[in-house]
Amino acid sequence: MNREEIKKILPHREPMLLLDEVELVDGISIGKYTVKGDEFFLQGHFPGNPVVPGVILCEMMGQSACLLVNEDGRDFTPYFTGMKNVKFKNKVLPGDTIILRSEKTGQKGPFYFISASGTVNGKTAVTGELSFAVVKS
Repeated sequence: MNREEIKKILPHREPMLLLDEVELVDGISIGKYTVKGDEFFLQGHFPGNPVVPGVILCEMMGQSACLLVNEDGRDFTPYFTGMKNVKFKNKVLPGDTIILRSEKTGQKGPFYFISASGTVNGKTAVTGELSFAVVKS
């Protein structure tokens, strides 16, 4: 899926759409985002030494994960309900392409549970267990 196809599923729009492309393979979402360097979240984080903030990395993982819900073909808005065991292992910098891997580990009603990670050049940048509620739009 390219950005325009992603927009048909996710409600996010620029500047908060943080995926360039996504592929769904056997129940796993594999998303990609290339950090261009002019994103709003780099403007003050940190002057002269831009680093993608951890909260933005979590949002990237969450957006990629939410595309797994579309298998149900529903019109929805995803809301984060939790993040557990989130670890930041390496920095993500301008010019980096982060690969986001998400897999559904459980579901209870409208709540989805996801194991997610992000890597740059094969090195782990972020990992975590995410949960979110799916609310019909």
